[in-house]
Amino acid sequence: MNVIESSGLGKCYGRTWALRDCTLAIPAGHVVALVGPNGAGKSTLLNLAVGLAVPSAGDVTVLGSHPAGSPAALDGIAFVAQDTPLYKSLSAVDLLHMTRNLNRRFDQRYAEARLAELRIPLERKAGEMSGGQQAQVALTLALARRPQLLVLDEPMAMLDPLARHDFMATVMTAVADYGVSVVLSSHVLAELERVADYLVLVSGGGVQVAGEVADLLATHAVLTGPVSDVATYAERWNVVHASRGGTQKHLLVRRNQSDEGVPRGWEAHSLSLEELTLAYLREPTAAALPGPARVAHIEATEVTPWPR
Repeated sequence: MNVIESSGLGKCYGRTWALRDCTLAIPAGHVVALVGPNGAGKSTLLNLAVGLAVPSAGDVTVLGSHPAGSPAALDGIAFVAQDTPLYKSLSAVDLLHMTRNLNRRFDQRYAEARLAELRIPLERKAGEMSGGQQAQVALTLALARRPQLLVLDEPMAMLDPLARHDFMATVMTAVADYGVSVVLSSHVLAELERVADYLVLVSGGGVQVAGEVADLLATHAVLTGPVSDVATYAERWNVVHASRGGTQKHLLVRRNQSDEGVPRGWEAHSLSLEELTLAYLREPTAAALPGPARVAHIEATEVTPWPR
């Protein structure tokens, strides 16, 4: 089952496309990292998936085949937005009561036990809580609905490192205990690398990369060799990003089964999820260039050496 599936999905605001021609299939059972620069369309994609926005083009379904925003879809999805919206004048117990009455399923015992474990008094108003406490309350309300899919849109943006760690610990416990699928949008690449096993990279209003992290890392590598050899070999490789350090060229490449071995004088290095993500963010169109154009692009690239 795919928890989110879209075909030609797009959203236009006025004359500006926030998301365009997005075709995607995210399988269940993963913690998905949704990454991309500001304005890339991440929040738009998530809002369309949870039914908070209506597509301008294409379609999107969730949890198998339910149209986004339909009653069946809403029943199985929980959403925590970036600003963890809570009614500031309501206490934690009031928020539990309201959420229970608005949803068909709500695990009151779990919610109360979770807040007690976090030492968040039930009588404390949301406006009197710290940012970390508000985020944990919002997450607790979401998980108490027992969703199949948990959608998180940069919920840790305003949290300190300890609060981020505690927040993600709660998410991963829910994944382990209840089999919740998670789609998490965040700019904190180091934390995503620790928890995510599936990557969706959005840039320029469309999906650039999507797949299981292990497969993506296995099919990419950093090749280091003499600058003089670039024109000879680069045309054979699908180069994502290039950088130069002295007489050496560093090429992050996407490998195919038909690729030859590493040529003499070159070395291949594995890479991290953070390195892979940064490469596609820096060069969102380089891998699509035709052979001669790609070589010209690589030879003209003069940037700082690839971080090791």
